[in-house]
Formats: sequence, C-alpha cells, structure tokens
Amino acid sequence: MTSYAAYGTNLDPALMGERCPHSPLRTTGWLIGWRLTFGGEEHGWDGALPTIVQDPTSEVYVAVFDVTPQDEGALDQWESTDTGLYRKTKVRVNTLAGDVVAWTYVLDAYEGGLPSAHLLGTLANAAEAADAPEDYVAELRRRPCRSTDWDH
Repeated sequence: MTSYAAYGTNLDPALMGERCPHSPLRTTGWLIGWRLTFGGEEHGWDGALPTIVQDPTSEVYVAVFDVTPQDEGALDQWESTDTGLYRKTKVRVNTLAGDVVAWTYVLDAYEGGLPSAHLLGTLANAAEAADAPEDYVAELRRRPCRSTDWDH
C-alpha cells in the first residue's frame, strides 16, 4: 500500500470508499506550504479544476488514504493521468502523529479561472465530511465561482 493525500472531492471518505473500496482512510492533516487553487478552464469542463500549488504562506487540508495497487490504478484512471491532465507528485503531510510522505495529483495546466459553483459546493461538502475545520470549509464556500445557480 502507498499513502495518498486527497484534497479535492476525494476528501470525502464515503466517495473514496466507492472509488477505492480497498483503501481505508488513515488520517487527516495539512500540506504546509501549498495552496488550493484552480486551473485548466481550457479543457472544456464547466469551470476550472482543483489543484494545488506551492505557496509558503498557505496550507491545504487533506485526507490520507492507504491505497492498494488495484485502487491506485482505478484512481489514476479517474484522475486522467493517462491523458496527462493530472500528474502525481510526492508531498509531506503534517499530521498529529507526525509527518507522512504521500502522493497526490496536481493539474498539469496553468493556474487561473473560476470553478463552477457546483464543484465548489462539492469540494466544501467533501471537506466537511472529512472533518475539516469549520473556517476551512467556510472559506471554500466563500470562494468566487463561475456560476451562481448552485447553493454552495
């Protein structure tokens, strides 16, 4: 098994249970020196896609899962690593039990653009399901978005 740090919709333990049924939640923590942002609007989705970038003044809440090789392949497919949309990178997760080295997905596109309100609401709900601090969830819900037809 390898450790995977989820920061987007995969933060939701129930959703990860569906996508990767053999990969349990290990812990939660923070990517210190990283910032949640959006990019890839040019790929034709309804708004920009979530990603993380290095930023010494920020931190991103993550859930760490112990991922089996079988589930890793399914997750790679889900995240479109075969097309180059997302690529894997190693990160250090700060947890209450100490640092964990894990891999995560980073969008291979320029930063910029607004996510859809639907995606932002889904990300906030996923963070809430992973027991993220209330202020982190509230900040997600306040972020600017591309559409206003979804209550986030």
